Amino acid sequence: MKFVDEATIDVAAGDGGNGCASFRHEKYKEFGGPDGGDGGRGGHVYALADASLNTLVDFRYTRRFEAQRGEHGKGSDMFGVKGDDIILKMPVGTIVADDETGEVLHELLKPGELVMLAKGGDGGFGNMHYKSSTNRAPRQKTPGWPGERRTLRLELKVLADVGLLGMPNAGKSTLIAAISNARPKIADYPFTTLYPNLGVVRVGPEKSFVVADVPGLIEGASEGAGLGHQFLRHLQRTRLLLHLVDAAPFDESVDPVAQAKAIVGELKKFDPELHAKPRWLVLNKLDMVPAEEREARIKDIVRRLRYKGPVFEISALTREGTERLVQKVYEHIAQVHQAAQPVAVDPRFQNGAEGA
Repeated sequence: MKFVDEATIDVAAGDGGNGCASFRHEKYKEFGGPDGGDGGRGGHVYALADASLNTLVDFRYTRRFEAQRGEHGKGSDMFGVKGDDIILKMPVGTIVADDETGEVLHELLKPGELVMLAKGGDGGFGNMHYKSSTNRAPRQKTPGWPGERRTLRLELKVLADVGLLGMPNAGKSTLIAAISNARPKIADYPFTTLYPNLGVVRVGPEKSFVVADVPGLIEGASEGAGLGHQFLRHLQRTRLLLHLVDAAPFDESVDPVAQAKAIVGELKKFDPELHAKPRWLVLNKLDMVPAEEREARIKDIVRRLRYKGPVFEISALTREGTERLVQKVYEHIAQVHQAAQPVAVDPRFQNGAEGA
């Protein structure tokens, strides 16, 4: 399936039904009075966060969505039936913004979250609404109110705890296939990964985290070079970045340190906040390095990068070192989640009550 992470749609809520001006005409009812009912409300347009979806492709081909209008009021005290609402299912992580102003209206961050995109118009009043002790035979009625109409821009940012970062062919797809249930396409040519892949990493019973693999970056990605610039936004919601570096490139003229520095520079150009996220160095393909040369090569790469954070030595192909990496990542994610939880405060000690 083609991955689509942007779409523009038009939504139109239903118009309200018109009110009715009517008078009761029945045998033996000499003073029947007004009996015109109100119009029905127009249908609303909602967005529902659906955890089973991971793309906005449905909105690429169908771009206009209209809710049903409300029925008009009728005589005999009959009100119009309200129009049917419509619910648009969107992936979790979708941002809904006004296309004209750019204002962000909603962010669908929780599965099952329901938000209103366009409000249906209220129904008009029938003449029985104006009946009073001084106005026994009103002939007033009002038309229904129009429903809201909007042009919305949808943007998907995947929700993942960990993002994989690196040059094409650094081994990101191989790693996510080794540690999770994701099965991305893997080949020996650049830009094998054309769209983000999400995988759930099971660490233990009720212990897991989500990892995202995005297309590889090249120098100039923040200005539009390559494919990765289209998907850098998907790393903005992650809590940790794993920077994969090919420690044994096939081309001896390629300098992995220069490539790693270029990637870091692209992050900073694209979004300083993304650049400031915790980023761990993962040296991959060490199975291709002779055992007696590994330590020296690792120290050389770390020294030239002037990197001071955690360093992991792995082979995604043979899964050497991946178990330790997964455990450390889960510990970090668990600590971040725990720190983000609000601390429960005993109400007896709030607002200076401790001194009472």
